[in-house]
Amino acid sequence: MIYKEFHDLKLSVLGLGTMRLPLRGDGPDAPIDEERAAEMFAYAIDHGINYFDTAYGYHDGESEKVTGKLLSRYPRDSYYLATKFPGYDLSNMDKVEEIFEEQLEKCGVDYFDFYLFHNVYEKNIDPYLDEKYGIMEYLSKQKEAGRIRHLGFSAHGRYDTMKRFLDAYGDKMEFCQIQLNYLDWKLQDAKAKVELLNEYHIPIWVMEPLRGGKLAELSKENSDMLRGLRPKEGIPAWAFRFLQSVPGVTMILSGMSDMTQLKENIATCAEEKPLIEEEMRALMEVTDSMLDILPCTACRYCVAHCPKGLDIPTLLSLYNETRFVNGLITHMAVDAIPEEKRPSACIGCKSCEAVCPQQLEIAGAMSDFVRRLDAPAGL
Repeated sequence: MIYKEFHDLKLSVLGLGTMRLPLRGDGPDAPIDEERAAEMFAYAIDHGINYFDTAYGYHDGESEKVTGKLLSRYPRDSYYLATKFPGYDLSNMDKVEEIFEEQLEKCGVDYFDFYLFHNVYEKNIDPYLDEKYGIMEYLSKQKEAGRIRHLGFSAHGRYDTMKRFLDAYGDKMEFCQIQLNYLDWKLQDAKAKVELLNEYHIPIWVMEPLRGGKLAELSKENSDMLRGLRPKEGIPAWAFRFLQSVPGVTMILSGMSDMTQLKENIATCAEEKPLIEEEMRALMEVTDSMLDILPCTACRYCVAHCPKGLDIPTLLSLYNETRFVNGLITHMAVDAIPEEKRPSACIGCKSCEAVCPQQLEIAGAMSDFVRRLDAPAGL
């Protein structure tokens, strides 16, 4: 196992995320299979993983309980436990003390090694920064009392939202967890987010390194190209090798749900093999082949000509996301936009198209975006 230095700690570069623990039965509402999860925890610890990540809402609130229960079999100083304040739900903003105490009890611990503001994004940035809720004040006091060892945040928000959070609290943040993989390097502008965090000298924690499993298997053409460059490297390993090539990455979290995934990822993280320039170019070609997106350059000519004042580049960026996967995070991002500025507000006048240098069919994209948003959100 590769280890990274963080303050006075040595963290396993691979962390075990507990959002997708094995289940007893089919469907996302099935209970956690504690026996299989215990086997995975034991194997993980025996093979060098010392970082375990959970959250208040994972597995309908059961993840913290099971994670704490399984880790209680091991000495408290042999692992690092991370959980998060559930500010993605605005109704929790005035309950930080109540929830924090509940989390300690559920996990059966006296302190958290790592604690995060969960999912900073457009809809909760104002409440997170609002002093009337006292979230930062309370968490800072818990850190002073030793009940939080390291404080950070996770973010699914856009670059500007992350920067606003950092401008306010950057001096108090010790790490940041973002969705980072070679697909989102372009699709979610993760490259710019990495550069922002490096600018603030904040270590990067990675979530979704395999994009929910979508990067574990590629088309035959793409797989053959990558295997031609690294014949002994499995396709999932390329996602980790990419991350080993990104400056600032300290922790890679993977929500592994079975022993096979765990063993493969541990084997990959036993070696540091960052990509050389030729390999990185090939991987970006793979990314481009997977992305069926509208190539908006954010010149913003369209915005000045839109009678409804829509932020068309932002909407097109979110639309491109739904074209790849119609996920919950995208629905949350749209929900954070005022109703009169959402894609449904487009009147189809095509004034934007008349000035678009890329000649994009924006009106049609907005109509299709509305249709996709009306469909149930995936995870």
